[in-house]
Amino acid sequence: MIQGKNIHKSFGDIEVLKGVDISVKQGEIVAIVGPSGAGKTTLLQILGTLDKPNQGSDYELTINNTSLKNLKDVEISRFRNNEIGFIFQFHQLLPEFTALENVAIPAYIGKKSQSETEKRAKEVLDYLGLSHRYDHKPNELSGGEQQRVAVARALINQPSVILADEPSGNLDSKSAENLHKLFFQLRDEFQQTFIIVTHNNELAEMADRKLFMKDGKIL
Repeated sequence: MIQGKNIHKSFGDIEVLKGVDISVKQGEIVAIVGPSGAGKTTLLQILGTLDKPNQGSDYELTINNTSLKNLKDVEISRFRNNEIGFIFQFHQLLPEFTALENVAIPAYIGKKSQSETEKRAKEVLDYLGLSHRYDHKPNELSGGEQQRVAVARALINQPSVILADEPSGNLDSKSAENLHKLFFQLRDEFQQTFIIVTHNNELAEMADRKLFMKDGKIL
């Protein structure tokens, strides 16, 4: 599903990633843990095509049988929209839009029709127990509901992989527990693949594999 080899990333004179290799199978939940500054989020951004490894470095990055190394920017954007879902610590919902509208945004970016998009958005929100929240704006939702809307947004285009950066870091313990259970439910029912950067030990221990990063490398 995901193969990354010899991934280097520097910002000026600071080398953040020092030749990272990573392999993830379909339907696997992988947790990436380690101290702050280890390069976890930088690696996640590269896997999510939000950033690129060092130019000129001899690396490989393949997701769902597509090599990303030589794709043009417009091709990468299209691939990201179709194949990758994102969940962040802060839900990043647009405050002026309803839950349904927030979930629909990635599908509209992918030029899907309004009728198809609304149907799919409602299906995902229904699955996540939010059928009564279609028309509510983020400030009318609890923290746990906001994060489930963010999960629905990540799922709407049926991506190959969901990348999550501290997804439960801003939630109370009960909401965090519910979110973690949801990830495994999605994996069990739909073979959804997850790569999760987290400081939450309980979530990391639940994962199929735990990768420890330190000083820009996976140990």
